Amino acid sequence: MGGVAVDEGSGRVKAPDGGWGWAVLVGCFVITGFSYAFPKAVSVFFKELIREFGVGYSDTAWISSILLAMLYGTGPLCSVLVNRYGCRPVMMVGGLFASLGMILASFATSIIHIYLCTGVITGLGLALNFQPSLIMLNRYFSEKRPLANGLSAAGSPVALCCLSPLGQVLQFQYGWRGGFLILGGLLLNCCVCGALMRPLVAPKGPELTDEEKEKADGEKDREEAGKGKPKAKAKLLDFSVFKDRGFLIYTISASIMVLGLFVPPVFVVSYAKEMGNEDTKSALLLSILGFIDIFARPTCGVIAGLKWVRPRCVYLFSFAMLFNGTTDLIGSQANDYASLVVFCVFFGISYGMVGALQFEVLMAIVGTEKFSSAIGLVLLMEAMAVLVGPPGAGRLLDATKNYMYVFLLAGSEVVLSAVVLATCNFLFIKTKSSEPGAELESGPGASEMEQLNKPPLDGVEEKGEKEEREKTEVKEIKEKEDTENEKDKAEIRPDSITVDSEEVEKFLKEPEHNGSVLSSPETCL
Repeated sequence: MGGVAVDEGSGRVKAPDGGWGWAVLVGCFVITGFSYAFPKAVSVFFKELIREFGVGYSDTAWISSILLAMLYGTGPLCSVLVNRYGCRPVMMVGGLFASLGMILASFATSIIHIYLCTGVITGLGLALNFQPSLIMLNRYFSEKRPLANGLSAAGSPVALCCLSPLGQVLQFQYGWRGGFLILGGLLLNCCVCGALMRPLVAPKGPELTDEEKEKADGEKDREEAGKGKPKAKAKLLDFSVFKDRGFLIYTISASIMVLGLFVPPVFVVSYAKEMGNEDTKSALLLSILGFIDIFARPTCGVIAGLKWVRPRCVYLFSFAMLFNGTTDLIGSQANDYASLVVFCVFFGISYGMVGALQFEVLMAIVGTEKFSSAIGLVLLMEAMAVLVGPPGAGRLLDATKNYMYVFLLAGSEVVLSAVVLATCNFLFIKTKSSEPGAELESGPGASEMEQLNKPPLDGVEEKGEKEEREKTEVKEIKEKEDTENEKDKAEIRPDSITVDSEEVEKFLKEPEHNGSVLSSPETCL
């Protein structure tokens, strides 16, 4: 078995912003589509499962809930595996798990088997694909990263528009068991996408001999030992991101947002049916929402990549959440089908903006090297909100029997998250007075948030660095003064001190010119 290429130190390699990165983008597009659309596409088979196992709708709804919980809740586990083994092997193993879960589910004899196979195993496989694909996308793109994030996020609505009709055809032709089996084979494409995630490698320099390599390693070890710094070990899960104020603000606001973000798509069809509309006409609302979402995500990615917008993308993300929450609040007053269509159009635009920007903002805050750990921790926090949000809205609906309060609650939660993100970022994150887009020219992945969201301990580190720099300057000045003093002494040395050897020889050979000298052994010498 060949060696595994671990993505160690990829953050120090400059992002190519193209080339093989476009192949990585295609793989990320497919993986994002499977991850977000598959839990919704499986709901097509719920009626068959209810008839097969004699359970209720709430029992089958747990399948999608477990899938989403595994997708979000296993974030830290994915971060550890990626930091240990690299993105490519983790994704390929995840593709096998996703496929294996659906294949095993096709032989299920009870609803519990469906929970374990489709929910747990397939959910874990999709999670092992989703997070590493975003990490690789972040490594391959820097200046074009907002556009890349927008294009990859468009995979969700595209896959939803394809998988739902495909599930209906498979159910009609082969039943739910045959449909699960074919979908399991379809999920093997995750392995193909994983194979596209080639690790970034630093450009090769001049080759060194073994002796030169050993010498260089020895010098490096001696330098580290002289500084008293032990060799740093790679962290499997970097919790230092919690020292970053920008990361804390983002995590809190994203968790609040998820409480209400997914509620309207779940209840809008039932809302239309309660008004007396037909089933097909009500289901058309989700198609309208998804169609608008397909174009909104790439468009928002292009806008976020503009020179004047990118340094302030966190405020664009706040506006997207505010837009989405306000749409929910206004949509709660809808009283006919036409108003629901208008609601779905604006909700599709705002929902696409949020989807395109949520991971772009996180990448800008924490940077490339810490993103693998940061996204796992964020998804874990969001998993708790996902399990609370839609069920909580359902309980509110059961208590009030009115969809207006459900949409009001969802809109209020999303608006609150926008206010928290924008206000806290403005008050607690310092901004640097520089020209817009300067961060983009300084290097890959640079941004005002990544450079400025530092913990309070940085002041101590800067003070220590300042003291060391002052000591070095004093030492250099002293050495310079010593050199000048030696030079001055050499310049003022008298000429009489110097002795010419030729004159000495001449003096000894011609004593007559130097007075009467007695001939003696001493004078002969």
